[in-house]
Amino acid sequence: MITSQEEISSARRIVVKVGSSSISGVNSGQVEPLVNALATVHSDGTEVILVSSGAIATGMPYLGLESRPEDLATQQAAAAVGQNVLVYRYQDSLDRYGIVSGQVLLTAGDLDDPNSRSNAKRAMERLLSLRILPIVNENDTVATHEIRFGDNDRLAALVATLIGAEAMVLLSDVDAIYTRPPEIPGAERIRVVAPGDQLAGVEFGEAARAGVGTGGASTKVSAARLAASRGTGVLVTSASQIGEALRGAEVGTWFTPQSDVS
Repeated sequence: MITSQEEISSARRIVVKVGSSSISGVNSGQVEPLVNALATVHSDGTEVILVSSGAIATGMPYLGLESRPEDLATQQAAAAVGQNVLVYRYQDSLDRYGIVSGQVLLTAGDLDDPNSRSNAKRAMERLLSLRILPIVNENDTVATHEIRFGDNDRLAALVATLIGAEAMVLLSDVDAIYTRPPEIPGAERIRVVAPGDQLAGVEFGEAARAGVGTGGASTKVSAARLAASRGTGVLVTSASQIGEALRGAEVGTWFTPQSDVS
Protein backbone atom coordinates (compact mmCIF):
# COMPACT_ATOMS: atom_id res chain seq x y z
CA MET A 1 0.00 0.00 0.00
CA ILE A 2 1.18 3.53 -0.83
CA THR A 3 0.78 5.73 2.23
CA SER A 4 2.45 8.98 1.14
CA GLN A 5 2.34 11.18 -1.92
CA GLU A 6 6.07 10.75 -2.54
CA GLU A 7 5.50 7.04 -3.12
CA ILE A 8 3.32 7.59 -6.20
CA SER A 9 6.41 7.25 -8.36
CA SER A 10 6.84 3.67 -7.14
CA ALA A 11 3.23 2.59 -7.69
CA ARG A 12 2.84 -0.74 -9.42
CA ARG A 13 -0.65 0.10 -10.70
CA ILE A 14 -2.19 3.55 -11.01
CA VAL A 15 -5.47 5.04 -12.26
CA VAL A 16 -5.42 8.51 -13.83
CA LYS A 17 -8.70 10.32 -14.43
CA VAL A 18 -8.97 13.42 -16.63
CA GLY A 19 -12.02 15.65 -17.04
CA SER A 20 -13.72 16.85 -20.21
CA SER A 21 -12.65 20.47 -19.99
CA SER A 22 -9.00 19.47 -19.64
CA ILE A 23 -8.73 17.59 -22.96
CA SER A 24 -11.42 19.03 -25.26
CA GLY A 25 -12.16 22.29 -27.06
CA VAL A 26 -9.39 24.85 -26.59
CA ASN A 27 -7.60 22.35 -24.34
CA SER A 28 -7.51 19.48 -26.84
CA GLY A 29 -3.76 20.08 -27.08
CA GLN A 30 -3.48 18.80 -23.50
CA VAL A 31 -3.83 15.24 -24.78
CA GLU A 32 -0.19 15.14 -25.91
CA PRO A 33 1.44 16.21 -22.60
CA LEU A 34 -0.93 13.90 -20.74
CA VAL A 35 0.14 11.00 -22.94
CA ASN A 36 3.80 11.98 -22.49
CA ALA A 37 3.45 11.65 -18.72
CA LEU A 38 1.53 8.37 -18.92
CA ALA A 39 4.03 6.91 -21.39
CA THR A 40 6.92 7.79 -19.09
CA VAL A 41 5.58 5.77 -16.16
CA HIS A 42 4.34 3.03 -18.49
CA SER A 43 7.89 2.61 -19.83
CA ASP A 44 9.10 2.19 -16.25
CA GLY A 45 6.84 -0.85 -15.86
CA THR A 46 3.90 0.80 -14.11
CA GLU A 47 0.47 -0.48 -15.10
CA VAL A 48 -1.59 2.57 -16.10
CA ILE A 49 -5.36 2.85 -16.49
CA LEU A 50 -6.70 6.11 -17.93
CA VAL A 51 -10.28 7.08 -17.08
CA SER A 52 -11.14 9.82 -19.56
CA SER A 53 -14.23 11.97 -19.80
CA GLY A 54 -14.79 14.01 -22.93
CA ALA A 55 -16.86 11.92 -25.34
CA ILE A 56 -19.79 14.34 -25.44
CA ALA A 57 -17.58 17.42 -25.50
CA THR A 58 -15.43 15.98 -28.29
CA GLY A 59 -18.45 15.03 -30.37
CA MET A 60 -20.22 18.38 -30.08
CA PRO A 61 -18.40 20.21 -32.90
CA TYR A 62 -19.11 17.33 -35.30
CA LEU A 63 -22.82 17.77 -34.58
CA GLY A 64 -22.61 21.53 -35.04
CA LEU A 65 -23.20 22.18 -31.33
CA GLU A 66 -21.64 25.10 -29.52
CA SER A 67 -22.83 24.11 -26.03
CA ARG A 68 -23.57 20.88 -24.22
CA PRO A 69 -26.95 19.55 -25.44
CA GLU A 70 -29.83 19.42 -22.98
CA ASP A 71 -31.77 16.45 -24.35
CA LEU A 72 -30.66 12.91 -23.72
CA ALA A 73 -30.84 11.68 -27.33
CA THR A 74 -28.49 14.40 -28.56
CA GLN A 75 -26.11 13.76 -25.66
CA GLN A 76 -26.04 10.11 -26.65
CA ALA A 77 -25.44 11.00 -30.31
CA ALA A 78 -22.60 13.37 -29.38
CA ALA A 79 -21.07 10.67 -27.19
CA ALA A 80 -21.26 8.08 -29.97
CA VAL A 81 -19.33 10.36 -32.33
CA GLY A 82 -17.00 11.82 -29.73
CA GLN A 83 -15.88 8.54 -28.15
CA ASN A 84 -14.52 7.36 -31.47
CA VAL A 85 -12.62 10.61 -32.07
CA LEU A 86 -11.36 10.80 -28.47
CA VAL A 87 -9.83 7.32 -28.49
CA TYR A 88 -8.29 8.02 -31.91
CA ARG A 89 -6.59 11.13 -30.50
CA TYR A 90 -5.17 9.17 -27.60
CA GLN A 91 -3.97 6.32 -29.80
CA ASP A 92 -2.47 8.71 -32.34
CA SER A 93 -0.41 10.26 -29.54
CA LEU A 94 0.45 6.90 -27.96
CA ASP A 95 1.78 5.64 -31.29
CA ARG A 96 4.93 7.72 -30.73
CA TYR A 97 5.78 5.42 -27.85
CA GLY A 98 4.66 2.15 -29.37
CA ILE A 99 1.89 1.85 -26.76
CA VAL A 100 -1.46 0.32 -27.71
CA SER A 101 -4.65 1.41 -25.95
CA GLY A 102 -7.79 -0.60 -25.30
CA GLN A 103 -11.23 0.95 -24.97
CA VAL A 104 -13.37 -0.05 -21.97
CA LEU A 105 -16.87 1.44 -21.73
CA LEU A 106 -18.77 0.97 -18.47
CA THR A 107 -21.90 2.16 -16.72
CA ALA A 108 -22.57 2.28 -13.01
CA GLY A 109 -24.84 -0.70 -13.48
CA ASP A 110 -21.96 -2.76 -14.87
CA LEU A 111 -20.03 -2.32 -11.64
CA ASP A 112 -23.10 -3.00 -9.49
CA ASP A 113 -23.81 -6.33 -11.14
CA PRO A 114 -21.47 -9.10 -9.90
CA ASN A 115 -21.23 -10.85 -13.28
CA SER A 116 -20.55 -7.66 -15.25
CA ARG A 117 -18.10 -6.47 -12.62
CA SER A 118 -16.21 -9.77 -12.80
CA ASN A 119 -16.10 -9.56 -16.60
CA ALA A 120 -14.80 -5.99 -16.50
CA LYS A 121 -12.10 -6.91 -13.98
CA ARG A 122 -10.98 -9.91 -16.00
CA ALA A 123 -10.80 -7.88 -19.22
CA MET A 124 -8.78 -5.07 -17.65
CA GLU A 125 -6.44 -7.47 -15.88
CA ARG A 126 -5.74 -9.17 -19.19
CA LEU A 127 -5.20 -5.88 -20.99
CA LEU A 128 -2.70 -4.83 -18.32
CA SER A 129 -0.87 -8.15 -18.47
CA LEU A 130 -0.47 -7.62 -22.22
CA ARG A 131 0.95 -4.11 -21.56
CA ILE A 132 -2.10 -2.49 -23.15
CA LEU A 133 -3.17 0.87 -21.70
CA PRO A 134 -6.92 0.68 -20.93
CA ILE A 135 -8.88 3.86 -21.62
CA VAL A 136 -12.07 3.74 -19.57
CA ASN A 137 -15.10 5.97 -19.99
CA GLU A 138 -18.71 5.85 -18.99
CA ASN A 139 -20.81 4.34 -21.76
CA ASP A 140 -22.65 7.58 -22.43
CA THR A 141 -24.41 6.23 -25.51
CA VAL A 142 -26.56 3.92 -23.39
CA ALA A 143 -26.35 5.59 -19.96
CA THR A 144 -29.28 7.73 -18.85
CA HIS A 145 -29.11 9.09 -15.31
CA GLU A 146 -25.30 9.13 -15.42
CA ILE A 147 -25.21 11.55 -18.35
CA ARG A 148 -27.53 14.03 -16.68
CA PHE A 149 -26.09 14.01 -13.18
CA GLY A 150 -22.95 11.92 -13.15
CA ASP A 151 -19.26 12.36 -13.57
CA ASN A 152 -16.30 10.06 -14.03
CA ASP A 153 -14.67 10.77 -10.66
CA ARG A 154 -16.75 8.09 -8.96
CA LEU A 155 -16.21 5.75 -11.91
CA ALA A 156 -12.46 6.20 -11.51
CA ALA A 157 -12.69 5.38 -7.80
CA LEU A 158 -14.71 2.24 -8.53
CA VAL A 159 -12.24 1.16 -11.22
CA ALA A 160 -9.32 1.77 -8.85
CA THR A 161 -10.99 -0.44 -6.27
CA LEU A 162 -11.91 -3.06 -8.86
CA ILE A 163 -8.37 -3.58 -10.11
CA GLY A 164 -6.59 -2.90 -6.82
CA ALA A 165 -4.75 0.26 -7.86
CA GLU A 166 -2.22 1.54 -5.35
CA ALA A 167 -2.76 5.16 -6.37
CA MET A 168 -5.25 7.31 -8.24
CA VAL A 169 -4.74 10.78 -9.68
CA LEU A 170 -7.83 12.93 -10.34
CA LEU A 171 -7.09 15.70 -12.83
CA SER A 172 -9.09 18.85 -13.54
CA ASP A 173 -8.46 22.53 -14.28
CA VAL A 174 -7.79 23.35 -10.60
CA ASP A 175 -4.45 22.44 -9.04
CA ALA A 176 -5.79 21.24 -5.66
CA ILE A 177 -8.69 21.20 -3.23
CA TYR A 178 -9.04 24.55 -1.44
CA THR A 179 -10.76 25.65 1.74
CA ARG A 180 -13.14 27.63 -0.44
CA PRO A 181 -13.40 28.20 -4.22
CA PRO A 182 -9.87 29.29 -5.22
CA GLU A 183 -11.06 32.49 -6.88
CA ILE A 184 -12.36 33.74 -3.52
CA PRO A 185 -9.85 35.74 -1.42
CA GLY A 186 -8.53 33.80 1.53
CA ALA A 187 -8.80 30.39 -0.12
CA GLU A 188 -6.01 28.09 1.07
CA ARG A 189 -4.78 24.90 -0.51
CA ILE A 190 -5.41 21.73 1.48
CA ARG A 191 -2.24 19.65 1.26
CA VAL A 192 -3.26 16.41 2.97
CA VAL A 193 -6.60 14.85 3.93
CA ALA A 194 -6.28 12.11 6.54
CA PRO A 195 -8.70 9.15 6.79
CA GLY A 196 -11.86 10.27 8.55
CA ASP A 197 -11.16 13.99 8.04
CA GLN A 198 -14.57 15.53 7.36
CA LEU A 199 -13.06 18.79 6.05
CA ALA A 200 -15.18 20.80 8.45
CA GLY A 201 -15.58 24.41 7.36
CA VAL A 202 -14.48 23.76 3.78
CA GLU A 203 -16.71 25.49 1.22
CA PHE A 204 -17.21 23.88 -2.18
CA GLY A 205 -18.50 25.93 -5.09
CA GLU A 206 -21.15 24.70 -7.48
CA ALA A 207 -19.93 22.60 -10.39
CA ALA A 208 -19.94 24.68 -13.55
CA ARG A 209 -22.72 23.55 -15.86
CA ALA A 210 -22.17 26.15 -18.55
CA GLY A 211 -19.07 24.37 -19.83
CA VAL A 212 -18.55 20.82 -21.04
CA GLY A 213 -17.81 19.10 -17.72
CA THR A 214 -20.18 17.91 -15.02
CA GLY A 215 -17.96 17.43 -11.97
CA GLY A 216 -16.53 19.78 -9.38
CA ALA A 217 -14.47 19.83 -6.19
CA SER A 218 -17.16 18.10 -4.15
CA THR A 219 -17.37 15.15 -6.57
CA LYS A 220 -13.61 14.76 -6.47
CA VAL A 221 -13.54 14.81 -2.68
CA SER A 222 -16.32 12.22 -2.58
CA ALA A 223 -14.53 9.97 -5.08
CA ALA A 224 -11.18 10.43 -3.34
CA ARG A 225 -12.69 9.48 0.00
CA LEU A 226 -14.29 6.39 -1.54
CA ALA A 227 -11.03 5.16 -3.05
CA ALA A 228 -8.96 6.06 0.02
CA SER A 229 -11.38 4.21 2.30
CA ARG A 230 -10.64 1.09 0.26
CA GLY A 231 -6.87 1.39 0.38
CA THR A 232 -5.99 3.52 -2.65
CA GLY A 233 -4.05 6.74 -2.11
CA VAL A 234 -5.51 9.62 -4.10
CA LEU A 235 -4.01 12.84 -5.45
CA VAL A 236 -6.25 15.64 -6.73
CA THR A 237 -4.48 18.17 -8.94
CA SER A 238 -4.59 19.86 -12.37
CA ALA A 239 -3.98 18.23 -15.74
CA SER A 240 -1.08 20.62 -16.31
CA GLN A 241 0.73 19.07 -13.33
CA ILE A 242 0.37 15.44 -14.34
CA GLY A 243 4.11 14.98 -14.83
CA GLU A 244 4.94 16.28 -11.37
CA ALA A 245 2.08 14.29 -9.86
CA LEU A 246 3.32 10.98 -11.23
CA ARG A 247 6.84 11.75 -10.02
CA GLY A 248 5.52 12.15 -6.48
CA ALA A 249 6.16 15.90 -6.33
CA GLU A 250 4.50 18.02 -3.66
CA VAL A 251 1.52 19.23 -5.70
CA GLY A 252 -2.24 19.06 -5.30
CA THR A 253 -4.15 17.54 -2.40
CA TRP A 254 -3.26 14.06 -1.14
CA PHE A 255 -5.88 11.76 0.40
CA THR A 256 -4.09 9.28 2.63
CA PRO A 257 -5.48 5.75 2.24
CA GLN A 258 -7.04 3.91 5.12
CA SER A 259 -4.54 1.39 6.38
CA ASP A 260 -6.84 -1.18 8.00
CA VAL A 261 -8.65 -2.27 4.84
CA SER A 262 -9.41 -5.97 4.87
